[in-house]
Amino acid sequence: MNWRKKSKNDWGRLGLISNSWQKKTLSDFIYFKNGKKRPSITGDIPVYGGNGILDYTSESNLENAVIIGRVGAYAGSVYYESKKLWVSDNAIAAKAKDSSNIAFIYYLLKNLRLSERQIGTGQPLLTQNILNNIEVYLPSLEEQCKIAEILTTLDARIFENKKINHHLAEIAKSIFDSYFIDLSPYDGVMPDDWQLSNLTGIANYLNGLAMQKHRPQSNEQGLPVLKIKELRQGFTDSTSDLCSSNIRRDYIIHDGDVIFSWSGSLLVDFWTGGDCGLNQHLFKVSSETYDKWFYYAWTKHHLDRFVKMAADRATTMGHIKRDALEKAEVLIPSNKDYQEIGNKLKPIYDQIINNRVESRKLVALRDTLLPKLMSGEISATD
Repeated sequence: MNWRKKSKNDWGRLGLISNSWQKKTLSDFIYFKNGKKRPSITGDIPVYGGNGILDYTSESNLENAVIIGRVGAYAGSVYYESKKLWVSDNAIAAKAKDSSNIAFIYYLLKNLRLSERQIGTGQPLLTQNILNNIEVYLPSLEEQCKIAEILTTLDARIFENKKINHHLAEIAKSIFDSYFIDLSPYDGVMPDDWQLSNLTGIANYLNGLAMQKHRPQSNEQGLPVLKIKELRQGFTDSTSDLCSSNIRRDYIIHDGDVIFSWSGSLLVDFWTGGDCGLNQHLFKVSSETYDKWFYYAWTKHHLDRFVKMAADRATTMGHIKRDALEKAEVLIPSNKDYQEIGNKLKPIYDQIINNRVESRKLVALRDTLLPKLMSGEISATD
């Protein structure tokens, strides 16, 4: 990937836009069309709505198009599908009118922050008329293709990491189930030199702090707060709360830490979103005796049962109590078997963590480059 930051002599009258870029409205080079009610017949063609893929059907109404959320909370969300698809009635499809690069159009629309152009109070709405009249500066087709190539290369790597991690997680579960659930290497019988324990017998479950009591001081930058929302999405963002960086070190979360959300939405996952402070309703899972692969896999194994327990006692917000951890059985192998299993599972989980950290950095790079490439501040053709 080659790009160059422009000097002031390169910039046009806006201080950023090159003289070769032309002022256009989106309607000059993009054709917008409302989607249609999705077919009832299932298939393998994705159905897109305002929040991405909703379902799969056997018919398509477009191919190689950009999809924009039209109504509701996801109005202004932008997606791209290069293959056949069905655009549903709560989305707008965008196609190039001329030779404009469709991938470039996708990134251009992403950069426009369309969700900030909604109308309506009760039910947010984005219309074709709003989109048609948005003014932008359009580079040459050559530069469009170069910009799209830079950004799609980053997104392709992010997507590949996600696909690899999905496969790795399936392999890890298969290995865990074979050794600990089916006991396949031991003819289905727990070896005599193994022991029975429980989750609290192999790991510590540290509940987070009420971070509203630990706000940053006026002279410190603070740390983003890790709540259920952040754990679910895998990263902190501009809407995340901040806490003081002077909290006890145990409550500062780093990449690779195991986090268990035990209230509301129950989740067990590796955190790879950078340093942050642990909020209440989340456990940091750790151990001075056992390795990460061991206590992560066992906590993850019991998650489905915990979810059912929380649902059964849910009033306002389902949760589990600490005694559920004490009743969750764990098999502790002999030292020899522990090492054998760990030699298979540890590299898999390490790779999952590394791939996620790499993807986070690629996302940050992409999001930094996007507005600079779209403004002409960075040239993609030099």
